[in-house]
Amino acid sequence: MIDTFLGGLSPRRFLDEYWQKKPLLVRQAIPGFTGVVSRERLFELACDPDVESRWVRHDGDTWEVEHGPQRPGRLRGKRTPWTVLVQGMNLWEAAADELLHCLDFIPQARLDDLMVSYAVDGGGVGPHFDNYDVFLIQGMGKRRWRIGDQSDHQLVEGAPLRILKNFQPIHDWVLETGDLLYLPPHWAHDGIAIGECMTHSIGFRTPTAQEVGAGFLDWLHEHTCLDGVYADPDLAAQDNSARIPEAMIDQVDAMLRQICWDRDAVAGFLGEYLTEPKAHVFFDPPEKPLAPARFAQRVEKSGFRLDARSVLLFHGGRFFLNGESVDAPAAAHATLQRLAHARRLPAGGALDPAVLALLHAWYRDGYGHPGTD
Repeated sequence: MIDTFLGGLSPRRFLDEYWQKKPLLVRQAIPGFTGVVSRERLFELACDPDVESRWVRHDGDTWEVEHGPQRPGRLRGKRTPWTVLVQGMNLWEAAADELLHCLDFIPQARLDDLMVSYAVDGGGVGPHFDNYDVFLIQGMGKRRWRIGDQSDHQLVEGAPLRILKNFQPIHDWVLETGDLLYLPPHWAHDGIAIGECMTHSIGFRTPTAQEVGAGFLDWLHEHTCLDGVYADPDLAAQDNSARIPEAMIDQVDAMLRQICWDRDAVAGFLGEYLTEPKAHVFFDPPEKPLAPARFAQRVEKSGFRLDARSVLLFHGGRFFLNGESVDAPAAAHATLQRLAHARRLPAGGALDPAVLALLHAWYRDGYGHPGTD
């Protein structure tokens, strides 16, 4: 798929010339693509309280936004343009997860999710910009995209969406089924449905320094144990009891200097931080789990796949799954690296007992399943 997905560009050339630099329009990036989900299934998910969704309607300059779960009746309106957007489609549909991971030349650590939106004629979310890269893939129908590289990011005051006040498009394209538009961060864009349409958006993670810093401090809190107890046997009397003693500041300063980290600690933090499931994500363990021997037979016959909600990353010999470090023996490293990349292991391969033990534990937690269907 990658040959057509990037319009004949090699991954290296795309990264060198386009990634976070300039847009790329690819006609028929996915020939015959009709989407990863039907309109009816999208509506069903939008009405599910466990699924993150938004409903956006606009009438002239008036915008209205409602977060899910949606009401079925609302998804049948035709009077004014509206759209419904479902985040994290890759968590619920296998085809969506496969589409999200077709960009395997970009680190999974950068991937966020696949959002699918449905809109009636004229529907959209207004001109806006994102702080992250996005691949827009057209499913059913057509959508007109106007894009611009502008420094004016003023927003409309009081609007429930981040709508640009002074949108200045420089390109105007209509995307049809299977077409793709890549946009770097901060490129302004406005997509308007031409008739009914469904658009697929692959987004990427761009945490702020503040978010990473706060997460790292939380991680340090859990992984740091400081020695010593405050003591002042040589305490001196002072005239004003409200003054913080210099000796106290010195002693606490020495205590806090025990807090330190190195590059290895940062790698451990990132592994757990980047694989941490979002707050609304839960796993479903099997009601009647297979015994280890029966599980091993099933895996040999039909392979093993990670659950769509699971994220498995690694650095060196360290593995991280769904927010936790994995204690994996060296004999398991090569197999786990293949599983992390492809998100599945094929049938027929003889697996090391240590690998099977890990996979069985993950299966019991709902993190993965025997079978590649």
